[in-house]
Amino acid sequence: MAGTILSILMLAGILLTGGGIYAIAKRGDRKRGVLMIVAGLVMFGNVAISAIPMPPPQQAR
Repeated sequence: MAGTILSILMLAGILLTGGGIYAIAKRGDRKRGVLMIVAGLVMFGNVAISAIPMPPPQQAR
């Protein structure tokens, strides 16, 4: 289930970043374009943080 959520977040990040570039380049809407790019980068950051492997928990003695 976690892999599916991370995959959806990656796709959404790609679409937001691409949409932001499109909004800036073609439509001239710089404010929304920058906000979309920032939102896409935040999603990439969330995926990167979630994908970092954690050390195994220590057993209590």
